[in-house]
Amino acid sequence: MKVWLLDTGPLVAYLDRRDSAHVAVAECLDAFTGRLVTTSAVITEAMHFVNDSSEGAEALVSFVHAVGLLVYECTHPLQLNDAVRLMAKYSDTPMDFADATLVMLADELDTTEILTLDRRGFSTFRTSRGKSFKLVLDN
Repeated sequence: MKVWLLDTGPLVAYLDRRDSAHVAVAECLDAFTGRLVTTSAVITEAMHFVNDSSEGAEALVSFVHAVGLLVYECTHPLQLNDAVRLMAKYSDTPMDFADATLVMLADELDTTEILTLDRRGFSTFRTSRGKSFKLVLDN
């Protein structure tokens, strides 16, 4: 089964029809038949962005349930250390905590396909094994 990592930008764009990336993200997600995975950091970040809308939080929760989104925890002490190291390594890109957790999850699941709007970041970031990310919106 194909596995895609899901970043914050596309998650928010999918839920917000006014977002300039909504149509491209919706077409991509609606055609996808594999498994979507993300981290608790991405969900937290997305919740912050969609909370501006009165229905945003409910829409996010509904989406998570509807697609069977697998959400991995990313705040165990050793994971925090790894995330901080990654954020320091890529500080010039820059990399935020949610990005770091997705890079770590890519290693854990041995997958590099990611649905992201952060082309600059995820074109630069590498897994611990040196693998580059495949940006699925660019295909």
